Amino acid sequence: MKRAAYKGFADCIRLLLFLDAHRGRPDKDGTTPLHWAAMRGNLEACTVLVQAGKKEDLVVTDISGLTPAQLASDRKHRQVAFFLGNARMLLDKSFDSNSRLGKISKLGLAPVLWCIIFVLLVTYIHSVILATNMPKLTASAGLFAWFGVLLATVGLVMFYRCSSKDPGYIRTNGHDTQNMKDDEPLLKIEKNNPALLAGNWSQLCATCKIVRPLRAKHCSTCDRCVEQFDHHCPWVSNCIGKKNKWDFFAFLILEVSAMLVTGGVCLTRVLTDPLAPSSFGAWINYAGKNHIGAISFLIADFFLFFGVFALTAVQASQISRNITTNEMANALRYSYLRGPGGRFRNPYDHGIKKNCSDFLINGYNEDLEYVEESGNSEEGLGMMHMARGSTITNGDSHSHSDHANGNGNGHVVINVDSNSTNSKTHHGHSNGHVHSSHCSHSNQGKTRNDSIPVGLGLGLGRNTRSVSS
Repeated sequence: MKRAAYKGFADCIRLLLFLDAHRGRPDKDGTTPLHWAAMRGNLEACTVLVQAGKKEDLVVTDISGLTPAQLASDRKHRQVAFFLGNARMLLDKSFDSNSRLGKISKLGLAPVLWCIIFVLLVTYIHSVILATNMPKLTASAGLFAWFGVLLATVGLVMFYRCSSKDPGYIRTNGHDTQNMKDDEPLLKIEKNNPALLAGNWSQLCATCKIVRPLRAKHCSTCDRCVEQFDHHCPWVSNCIGKKNKWDFFAFLILEVSAMLVTGGVCLTRVLTDPLAPSSFGAWINYAGKNHIGAISFLIADFFLFFGVFALTAVQASQISRNITTNEMANALRYSYLRGPGGRFRNPYDHGIKKNCSDFLINGYNEDLEYVEESGNSEEGLGMMHMARGSTITNGDSHSHSDHANGNGNGHVVINVDSNSTNSKTHHGHSNGHVHSSHCSHSNQGKTRNDSIPVGLGLGLGRNTRSVSS
């Protein structure tokens, strides 16, 4: 463990922690693996050790009396020192989960947000809809005013669902590691897991003892791995993940709509009061005395609207691109978000139409990677779109020989995602086809195969399919 921390081998540290290696055992000089990682300025190694460790790991001192943060500061590793110092500060502020304050802190800010919405709703009903010092609402205006109450109430229901619902927790490893043979440690993990076979050791979670999916992340607040982890929302007191993101987005849409409706009704009621004076100064004084509830509601609604609307717009943008908040914040760290040349590339973006329809209908998007490869033929340029986990099958062996017009082009590359029937007729067939890895073609005595990588659904491996052009 100390050697891996010193060298900065974060994946080795994950594997050792996964196999229950002791993370805080000091050597003869009192240095722990975290000391060695801090000494060399290995930020990723420090991150792995801190996430899997406890507060004691950050405050333990070596033989010279230095903590890991102090050691990093002495070696001029400012980024590591800042990270370790910030981690210690957060742990100092946290409460014991078994204490009364710890149990209260687990509730987060969800009760506070619920009370804010409830108080605003009561104020709106009492000071705007049922106000006795304002003209009576017409039938249509009253219906529209109560529609805002309905939107806010349904929004509270979605808020409760989002807060109490499982966000997509991944079941922890049920193996009994205590009864495993010590001389066979790899039996404790899934040896045939495609992530491990592909060398993606970063998908090992040392805390949950699982091999998590590629887009799943461990939430330090919930202390669980969450599938399609978006972010931990303190106002909801829950993670936003695969299973409750639809409820979260519906809550945002409903509350933004409710604030627009109620704010518009309130503003209209105050401005159209027939007893209000015409001069601006006198009107301000009159409204402050006679419509204090409506004015207070309007101010609170105004400031809350922009914050909630901005969050809704960000979530809508990410849903349309099938990307999470966590992935946006860590785009430079996650290798699966880098394409050729190291540029950002989202392999899960299937286009706005499909991304939005899948999310709105199913409640989530599948982790299917989209691969776009182009192939040049002598008659033109074709394009093939494939998704990871495609239903196209391999292994149909067949051969064709082209004698049409002597041009040597028996097949053209087609767009398998298109509904059109554009394909060249050859050998008496009018339909194009997708070629398998065993497909062989005679093209003036030459054979050419263009390899198209197709993954396993998690982006962990590569199968090979060939397309002749």
